[in-house]
Amino acid sequence: MHIKHFWPLLAGIGLVATSLSVVGDDDRRGSGVAPVSLPLYQQECGSCHFAYPPGLLPARSWAQVMAGLGDHFGDSAALDALDQQAIQEYLLYNAADRVKERRAVKIARSLRADEAPLRISEVPYIVQKHRAIPARLIKDNAKVGSLSNCTACHTRADSGSFSEREIDIPGYGAWDD
Repeated sequence: MHIKHFWPLLAGIGLVATSLSVVGDDDRRGSGVAPVSLPLYQQECGSCHFAYPPGLLPARSWAQVMAGLGDHFGDSAALDALDQQAIQEYLLYNAADRVKERRAVKIARSLRADEAPLRISEVPYIVQKHRAIPARLIKDNAKVGSLSNCTACHTRADSGSFSEREIDIPGYGAWDD
């Protein structure tokens, strides 16, 4: 091979490798929902419950949740105005109906255009994904209690991954649908 053909060939290989690397990253990033990336949200909301990744609800749901922080499921979760605005903007920008991660898109598509569930456990996609799991393993399981307790069973929920392969139900073990 002449040296004059070597450099274009090397550049082509590098371009293909770079493209495959980007596709690979998109596939990994795109399979779940994006993990929480705003420390303020993690700190404020995660101090009381799992800081649900924004991709688990549509923007219209997050807007209602943030508008009702004075009575947040029976408790006050009021924030100062600047923190509330920053968290709301983060949630709305990264909501299920505004991002491209595969699971977030499925969540958004499971909802009617006028539907705005306030609880993760009311999202049709999430309800459907858990339909085969007996109540004794969730509702009647003291270590789980509700579909809203994602981290009880989804071992990588903090990283935005809710894969079936990573489920470990307390007192039961792995779940295979």
